[in-house]
Amino acid sequence: MRRTACTRLSGRFSDQKGASVTVKRFLTPVLFGLLLDSQSSLRAEPAQVEFSFGAIADCQYCNVPDNGGVRKYRLSVEKLQACVEHFNTLDLAFVTHLGDFIDKDFASFDAVGPIFEKLKAPRYHVLGNHDFSVADDLKHKVVAKLGMDSRYYDFKVKGWRYVVLDGNDISFHAYPSDSTEYAKAVAYYEQNKITSPKWNGAVGPEQILWLRNVLEKAAQQNEKVILFCHFPIFPENKHNLWNAEEIIALLEQYPCVKAYINGHNHQGNYGTKNGIHYLTLKGMVDTEQTSYAVISTTENTIHVAGHGREPDRDMVVH
Repeated sequence: MRRTACTRLSGRFSDQKGASVTVKRFLTPVLFGLLLDSQSSLRAEPAQVEFSFGAIADCQYCNVPDNGGVRKYRLSVEKLQACVEHFNTLDLAFVTHLGDFIDKDFASFDAVGPIFEKLKAPRYHVLGNHDFSVADDLKHKVVAKLGMDSRYYDFKVKGWRYVVLDGNDISFHAYPSDSTEYAKAVAYYEQNKITSPKWNGAVGPEQILWLRNVLEKAAQQNEKVILFCHFPIFPENKHNLWNAEEIIALLEQYPCVKAYINGHNHQGNYGTKNGIHYLTLKGMVDTEQTSYAVISTTENTIHVAGHGREPDRDMVVH
């Protein structure tokens, strides 16, 4: 638009004696100013990174052959080792694993656990359905084996509140088949006429009340919130929590919620809804190529630097 305006101005006065000099004198400082503005924009400093954290989904180790399938269970040891070595070269506020640390067998924890413990940054686990694919009499030991004090919890880093949810509250995986909790899962599944696969789960009423209280406090303290869970809730997908819509409705009541990050769907996924970003990280276990991310926060952006199969992504927050 500026070039068009200048052309018209030059043409209007070109047939008047001496006008071309006047026009040049008028346009020179204007154009020079525009040039300076352009150069200033090019020199603009990038947004200041507040901090970064590492994120892994579905390491899912197990000592079984892949039999030509997509999932390379045994290779997860090598992938996790390389990932931890990379993370240890970075200045990370923490590292989170988003569930399904193992595929099955309680002994699998002893293969990947010591590797994860070599991280220099604080470590946080999220419970996945496969983490409970162990003998019934060992299911109650999973939480402690992962070094977790609680099945769901929250923590704060520089004005950001991180909320870790347990999508196995109501589950066919997390409890012995003869337990009261298992019977409750059967009743919940039938009463709510759920058609979603039984390897998903739901967040229970007590945890939802806890979540509401955490979000209330975060809003009062002007904190931004990112949630971690193993199970997705958006976009619509067969891997989603059984009560995904209930959780979304709760999150949308709090503008402080900026993102929900999960695993479970090894293909990965992404969507936004009413100002909240929903990111599913690709599974590390799939294919010979690894997958993980370094996620950085700025005042108005959550930047995902993907590694292996995980793509880069910028998620703008308001």
